[in-house]
Amino acid sequence: MGHQVTVQEIEKFADQFNANPKNQVIARAAQKSGVQAAAYNERVQAELNRVFSTELDTENVTNQRQSGRCWEFATLNILRHNFGKQHHVKNFTFSQSYNFFWDKIERANIFYENILATADQALDSRTVKAYLEDAGADGGQFHMAAALIAKYGVVPSYAMPENANTNNTHAFAKTLGDKLRKDALVLRALKQKGQEDQLAKVREQLLSEVYQMTAIAVGEPPRKFDLEYRDDDKNYHLDKDLTPLEFLHKYMGDVDFDDYVVLTNAPDHEYNKLYALPFEDNVAGSYRIKFLNVPMEYLESASVSQLKDGEAVWFGNEVGAQSDRQQGYLNSDLYQYTDLYGVDLKMSKGDRLRTGAGASTHAMTIVGVDEDQGHIRQWKVENSWGEKNGDKGFFVMNNDWFRDYTYEVVVHKKYLTPDQVALAEGPVTDLPAWDSLA
Repeated sequence: MGHQVTVQEIEKFADQFNANPKNQVIARAAQKSGVQAAAYNERVQAELNRVFSTELDTENVTNQRQSGRCWEFATLNILRHNFGKQHHVKNFTFSQSYNFFWDKIERANIFYENILATADQALDSRTVKAYLEDAGADGGQFHMAAALIAKYGVVPSYAMPENANTNNTHAFAKTLGDKLRKDALVLRALKQKGQEDQLAKVREQLLSEVYQMTAIAVGEPPRKFDLEYRDDDKNYHLDKDLTPLEFLHKYMGDVDFDDYVVLTNAPDHEYNKLYALPFEDNVAGSYRIKFLNVPMEYLESASVSQLKDGEAVWFGNEVGAQSDRQQGYLNSDLYQYTDLYGVDLKMSKGDRLRTGAGASTHAMTIVGVDEDQGHIRQWKVENSWGEKNGDKGFFVMNNDWFRDYTYEVVVHKKYLTPDQVALAEGPVTDLPAWDSLA
């Protein structure tokens, strides 16, 4: 039997705690207001002043509400900024519901593919369990959104607006996830019995049922729509009977997702290496989820260069760490938990990834940066949590937070070194579903 806590140890711990009278003062403050409020560092407000040397012309923000669609929102925010710049209409917005619909269909299809490919593994194998646990989920990556846009195009927000189930996806995700898990048992049984002749028909029927559920919850996507808007000079525009793909190619024809690379900073993985997460691919035959792992300074320099060229930056981060949602602050010194507890709680980025203490949990858009003679002070961040968070929906992030809690940026390959471009186009190492980058 291992070590058991003794009465003598407890008495010793209590004596050590009470030997410092400051501990009682700190304890009263923490118990009265909560440890987060007691650890709050008011001094960060003086550092985060919301003035930026490079800033894109942005105004309104979007709101994902109670859903995990941040990756779609951030990607469509990049597109809408480009559309706004090209067509002089900065507050134009795209429909997230439209691409959300197609993600459910495509992700169910690739789920069936993965279930069939692993039918010879035990139901409780680590890989099969990962597929089953993720069934019906909302979360995603940049290239998942890119794959959907490339295949299905985009539509304005008014052509397929949000509804109760897209604003709060919990109930739909639960029922769809349970349906997919039930389907997995059916498909595995057919595969294991060698009934290949029935698989295609059964799979088509199951996918048809997914379409039916999604159409009921989200609504069927439009096949055509009229593009109608007034630009920032109040000029009226009307373009009738556009398909979503016609709209994409006609009005955003210069957007080529093949030109973009996801740079990641994961110190628990080997640098200068291209990784992939097959587990997160959502559209069969389209973009793979790939990351080029490089030191943090390359994420910084590429992001600054892209902003200076007038283009926003998609970035994946750990938004729940050292952040004040109401004020819109992202600062590594925001909560002084080590000082509050008198216990060293600091971990390196690599150690946080290795132990599961850190992970990329959210996607946002960088729309500004503040530099002083090449030194980065802070960044302007466009979130997708509506105007009631931060400064009308915009957050300010100091560069320490960017270094500590940013794991991915999406940048044009022209901002990479020649060696990095070659790596991004070269051999890839597949990672398992339970990897820290997942």
